[in-house]
Formats: sequence, C-alpha cells, structure tokens
Amino acid sequence: MLQDLLSETSWRKALYKEFQKEYIKNLYQFIRSEYINNNIYPSWDNILLALNICPISQIKVVIIGQDPYHKHNQATGLAFSIPTHSTIPPSLNNIFKEIENDLKIIPNQNGDLSRWTKQGVLLLNTTLTVREHKPASHRNRGWEIFTDNIIKIISEEKDHIVFILWGKYAQTKKTLINQNKHLILESNHPSPLSAYRGFWGNKHFSQTNEYLIKHKVKPINWI
Repeated sequence: MLQDLLSETSWRKALYKEFQKEYIKNLYQFIRSEYINNNIYPSWDNILLALNICPISQIKVVIIGQDPYHKHNQATGLAFSIPTHSTIPPSLNNIFKEIENDLKIIPNQNGDLSRWTKQGVLLLNTTLTVREHKPASHRNRGWEIFTDNIIKIISEEKDHIVFILWGKYAQTKKTLINQNKHLILESNHPSPLSAYRGFWGNKHFSQTNEYLIKHKVKPINWI
C-alpha cells in the first residue's frame, strides 16, 4: 500500500488516518497499474521522498510545485530537483539565476536540491507522479487531496513557516494556510513562459531568510 513507501515516523503518524481513506486505496490501485504498464516518474521508491527526508519537526520552508518532470532522468520525488549531473531544466535554471541576483552569490549548479531539504525545505509537488512525456497525466486522481492535507498539517502544527507559491496553480493553495502565523510569498512561476512577468526580482530567497532570522530560526543556505 501507499503508506509502505513512507518510512519517516512523524509523517507516518500524521497521515495515518489519511491512508485509511477510500480515495487513497483507489489512488494506489491507479498508480500501481500505471507503473506496471507505462513509464512513470519518479521511481516507485521515491514517490514520497519529499516527506521521507524532511520530518515535520525540521520544516522551515515549503516550496510548492505542480507535478514531477515528465522526461527521463529528471524527476526525483522533490519538486524542481533533478538527479546530480543531469541537465538543468529551464525553470530550475531560472531559480538559480534569481538566487544569484537576489543574494549576490553564485549558486551551486548541481540540480540535486536535497541539500535544501536537509536544511528544512520541503519541496512538495501537489501531484506526486506523472506518465512519461505526458505532463499533468496523473492529476485529479487523488494526489491533490493527499498533498492538500500535508499543507494543512504543516499550517496547523507548525509556526512561522515560509510558504513559497510560484504560479497561479500553487497560489490556489493559499487558502489552506493560516496567514496569521506563517509567511506566504507569491510570484509568477519560474518557467521561461512566465518568469519575466514577476518571478525575476521577487527576492523570495532573501525574504525567506530575513523572516527565519526574525523568528530566531537558522536561515537556509541557498547555494
């Protein structure tokens, strides 16, 4: 079952009731069939990687993506991240450019962003699987219900989290977040199609660290 892919203790406890729901059972049957009959990303063992390497207690920042990269050797289970030494996709390249412009540093050009997750950045796609070369192919199958619940849990159980919402789709999740105790940063998506309309110059990385420092939380090293 889907919960068998989740090894991190705090998330297993927080999502225990969710895993008992009928939609999760239907979702599991759907994706199991998809993995058997098609090329699906990320790998089966990495579907819940974002949760497995970022316990609830360690979360400082949540960056919300849409669905995984749909090309070979790109999706890792972490939003926007790719395997080490893989060619950097345009959106991630734009993220690195904004880090450089915002923080006046040269970011590490390794697209494996697990270095951020180890500091408490949850890289959460709202849909956690996708069929090869078919973006959005696993939407409206139940993943959004599951990841909405994850966002709600973080909002309810944590204080002073920075939620970064890039693009209109991510911004629909704003209603799930308690704006009285968290910081929400919004801008256009880093995609080349929209980055020039508001992603450039959003200064989300410096704003995030300023907020964390204000609340006596160790800032993120974005390099």
